[in-house]
Order: sequence, then structure tokens, then C-alpha cells
Amino acid sequence: MRKLGTNYRENVAELDRLLRVEESFDIIKKVLRIGQDELTLYYIDGFVKDAVMQKLLLSFISLDGLGSSAQAFIEKQVTYVEADVNESVDAMVTMVLSGATVALGSTFGPSALVIDARTYPARTTQEPENDRVMRGARDGFVETLVFNTALIRRRIRDPRLTMSYHTVGSESKTDVVLCYVEGKADEKYVAYLRDRLNKLRTDALTMGHQSLAECLIKTRWYNPFPKIRCTERPDAAAASLLEGSVLILCDNSPEAMILPTSIFDFLQETGDYYFPPLTGCYVRLLRHAIFWVTLFLTPLWYLLISHPEWLPAWMAFIIPAEQAKIPVFAQLLLTEFVIDGLKLASMNTPSMLTNSLSVVGGLILGDFAVDIGWLMPEVILYMAFVAIANFTQPSMELGYAFKFLRVGILILTALFDVWGFIGGLALSLILLVTNRTVNGHRSYLYPLIPFNGCALKRLFYRVTK
Repeated sequence: MRKLGTNYRENVAELDRLLRVEESFDIIKKVLRIGQDELTLYYIDGFVKDAVMQKLLLSFISLDGLGSSAQAFIEKQVTYVEADVNESVDAMVTMVLSGATVALGSTFGPSALVIDARTYPARTTQEPENDRVMRGARDGFVETLVFNTALIRRRIRDPRLTMSYHTVGSESKTDVVLCYVEGKADEKYVAYLRDRLNKLRTDALTMGHQSLAECLIKTRWYNPFPKIRCTERPDAAAASLLEGSVLILCDNSPEAMILPTSIFDFLQETGDYYFPPLTGCYVRLLRHAIFWVTLFLTPLWYLLISHPEWLPAWMAFIIPAEQAKIPVFAQLLLTEFVIDGLKLASMNTPSMLTNSLSVVGGLILGDFAVDIGWLMPEVILYMAFVAIANFTQPSMELGYAFKFLRVGILILTALFDVWGFIGGLALSLILLVTNRTVNGHRSYLYPLIPFNGCALKRLFYRVTK
């Protein structure tokens, strides 16, 4: 760790060189004459609170001198609450680049002032688009870390709530906070996560929480299941903390990573808790039933129409009355790809035209495909149900995971008939069991494996304490 020297001019020259003041227009160096002494401040334009800095500068220039030491100056003359003394050159550079103000004084010797009067440009808090509720709070996380921690503090006013600060990335030096409630979170798991964050070796977290997740987990590309559950809602994050979970907040990312994670956690929604217990229980059971059906609905239908002799008379209606020009297997695959194409088009369409595009794509294209004999009405019906049912839970990653598995089961069924269908289901179960997350000792199928009856009941039933 490099430290400041005792020569003021050499210290100023060193910081000028490290911060490259002459090359970067937004890194401001301001020199003040205070009596017979001199004070040099470094800060980034756009990151400082103008009103605070103006008051501090006015108070500084009204003094007769700096005094004998930085500690004495900070105790007598610096009225701002977030100020400290530091001797590490590397820490000073990092603090300036993070938005704080560093001040070198001609009488401070090997010490400098660090005044944390920073502010970040941020949008206003608003309800997350992908996790809306009919009732409840309408605020959401933003891209500024200190705003997000304040939103959680507002909901949990407990001194046991701990915000452990870390810096990740040799170049980006991104601010990361490990958040947990002491006494509720597993102490060994918290220590494990803290150790992982401290040992991360990466250049930058350019994609925010996703880059951090990929650093924490050695991704198995062939396993499509999401590794970490995220939320943009402060109320959901606070509830998870009080249940014993751990959060990781990353600067520049409007999401909180909730750890540990299991597959059943993704099927919960905040809105369930804003309804009465009976209604919340019904909505949760309905969500589970509908979403799990999407995994094997189309492969099972294809298997049954391939063997009509297996069907009882009362189920004969599922057999198509007319055949299209394209085989059923190809129709199902084509429709899967067309639905994804319409989703991508909708994402890149101006918001005022999104609804119109969805109607045109869904109705007109589907109707014409049936009229010209490409698709059967039954294929449109089942794939429309699958596409809509994917939105019964908020995680797009989980929706695509089920999509890949559904397509895989369909292909195996087309190749190996009933044994292919069974093998596809077995492969899906293996991927579920072997999915790796930042989970310590907890399985991805917890509380089913290992079995915890009370926890499993709370996941499926909206119960009151």
C-alpha cells in the first residue's frame, strides 16, 4: 500500500499524475490559498453535491490557516458529517474516481482529507415493469447503490441489518454490498459469500449483477436454469432478508440478488402477500399448476396423437380433424421460433406500437398460417396457451429454461417415441438437481431435497403466522 510522503508538492504531483488531471476534463483540481497555507482539492465534476461543496469552500477560505494536522482540521473546521483522514494513495485515487473529494494540505504532512460529498445521477424510483402488483408499494430499485440501501433501511429499522461494503473489479472498482440481518442469516453462509467477494479476480463488472453472478458461479452453459434469483422490488428484498436470505447489491444495477436460490423461489410473487390468505393461496397453486404444465404439454400432445389407439373414446377430440401440409412436429418447432421472433420484435418496437404489433402478429399471422395449410388450429391453440402461461411467473430466464427443455423433450419424443418422452423428462429432472448456484449447502430443489415440510408448505400455501 503506497502512502503519502511528507512533502506537500510531491504529494500534489503524485496525485496529478495518477488522476491524469491534465488529460481528463471532468477531473477537477482546485487550489485554495488559506492564509499562508495551501489546500488542493480533487473531485469529479457531476459527482459532487454543489451546495455542500460551496458551503465548505466558503468556510475554508474564511480561515486564517489550516492548522497543524489533518485530524485537527477535520475536527474543528469540517462541518460535513462524512469526512475522514487517509494516508493511502491508492485509496485516495479510488475515492476520487468513486465520487468523493480528496484534499491535500500544505501542513497536513502524510495525511489527506476525504470528504464523501458525492451524488450520482439517477432516475426517480418507480414500479418495476416486470414485477407489478395490484396493491402495495410502487417504488423500485434504481441504478444508484446508496439509494437502494436506503430503500431497504426504510423498511427494516433494525440495527442487526448489516450492509457489508466490498469493491470488485481491478479496473471498474465497482461498489458491491452484502446485505443480511445478523441472527437470521446463516453465519457460515455469510462468511462464505464475503470470502468469495473478496477473492474475486475480474477486470470489471460491465453488466452489473449479471457479470457478478457469472464471476460467483462457474456457469455450466448446457444447464438453462437460472442460477440466482433477482428482484427490483424493495419490499420483496426486505421480506427475503427477514426470512434469513442474503442480498447482494451492485452499483449501476437496479436489482438485488437473493441468495440462496431454489427453483421454487422463482414461482413466488410479491402480489401473493398483498391478497388475503385464501386468495393468495389460490393464486399461488394456480401459478404452479399452469407453469409446470407448459413443460410437457406440447410433447405429450404430440405423443398422444402419434398413438391414437392409446386414447379413450372421451379424449378422441384432441386428434386433429384435418392434417396440414407440414408435419405436426415441424409445426410445433416452427411456432416456438415464431413466438420468440414476435417477442424480439415487440421488445424493439416503440412502446406506442407494441400492442398493435402483438395483435397483428398473433391474429393475422396465425389466421393466415391456418388458411394456407401451414399450421393446424390445434397447434395454434396449444402454443398460444404455452406462450401466455410463461408469463404467470416473472422470471424470463426460467421461462426460457422451460422452453429449451420443452423443445428438447419434443425432439426426443419425435426421435424415440415414448422412450424419448420419458428420457426427456428424466433429463429435465437431472438438470434441475445438478444446477449449480451460489447456495452453500442448499440444493436447487430445496425444500423438496433435502425435505423440509414446513418450508415446502409455505412455498405452496399462503399461510399466516
